[in-house]
Amino acid sequence: MDALKIAFWAPLGALMWTHVAYPLAARALATARSRPVRTDDAYRPTVSVIVAAYNEEPVIERRVANLRALDYPAEKLEIVVSSDASSDRTDELAAAAGARVIRNARGGKVAAQDRAVRETTSVVVAFSDANATWAPDALRKLVRNFADPDVGYVTGRANLQTDDGRNKEGLYWRYELALRADESRLHSVTGGNGPIYAVRREDYVEVDPRFGHDLSLPYLMVQRGRRAVYEPEANSYEKATPTNEDEYRRKVRMFEHCWAIVAEGKMLRRLRPLYLLEVFSHRHLRYSSGVLHLVLLGTNVALLGHGTIYAVTLGFQLGLLLAALAGVGIARYYVLVTWATTVALWNYLRRGVPTTWDVAEGTR
Repeated sequence: MDALKIAFWAPLGALMWTHVAYPLAARALATARSRPVRTDDAYRPTVSVIVAAYNEEPVIERRVANLRALDYPAEKLEIVVSSDASSDRTDELAAAAGARVIRNARGGKVAAQDRAVRETTSVVVAFSDANATWAPDALRKLVRNFADPDVGYVTGRANLQTDDGRNKEGLYWRYELALRADESRLHSVTGGNGPIYAVRREDYVEVDPRFGHDLSLPYLMVQRGRRAVYEPEANSYEKATPTNEDEYRRKVRMFEHCWAIVAEGKMLRRLRPLYLLEVFSHRHLRYSSGVLHLVLLGTNVALLGHGTIYAVTLGFQLGLLLAALAGVGIARYYVLVTWATTVALWNYLRRGVPTTWDVAEGTR
């Protein structure tokens, strides 16, 4: 019975820590001991903005036009579309719109990004998605952080919109961005935003093509003695997935890559205690949420009749599931995304992770 109680309270404590206590602790600590970045708004290094693209015919012209219109010196800006063997008119349209096009054999997003970095010479390499749109000052806001020699990586703010352009950032995404801001103030973020980020060229790392940059580059920067920071004023906009179910499918694909990094990426090596706690709390425990919930539910059922607290906690768990089934917004989102972590783990263990990718449904 003691072992069963430990098996109940341990996952409950881990879930409460990763979702509630850790964000509160990060906010308190960031307020008490913030480490500001030494930015310089006049800093204008040469920049190559790289868009990895696979069959992006519907959006690639608009994407290149948006990047060409950025408020940044044209002589210091290069726009590169690295095509992952697109079979539509992506390459032709990108070149006509004014981008330099690099055509690759089909090898996945990271391989396309790596080759583009090798074939450019700018001081900073920035990355974006084909379906994103940057605010006119987004690049200036990003690169001003590289005036601080400690900074190797900067991620901007990803804003989600509906078809009519209205912002659709939900409660979870606002919560997530606030936590990234606090982690950045402490030292470094533990994850980036794919539609908008940049790396100092000398700090760029070619990672395993299965991993992706969003999760791997921040901790690799820290392992190499640099900071990975968040710039909330560098805004990118993209279309949100239409439904929670579409977001669930997107999350499954994303978490498969996350599990590969957690299992194989040596994330916790050579990290100072504070950042080690950040990575473990925000990434390892968060991705384990689905498994933790399953253990919690199973042990909770087994402990019924051994105290009122177990009846109460089971009631909360069943209430959450019923609310999700009834379509209550935040409850359904939380249950679907949490279940996605478990499905992604099963997929990773069963068949590994592919290096290639397809566009998320409804985001173009």
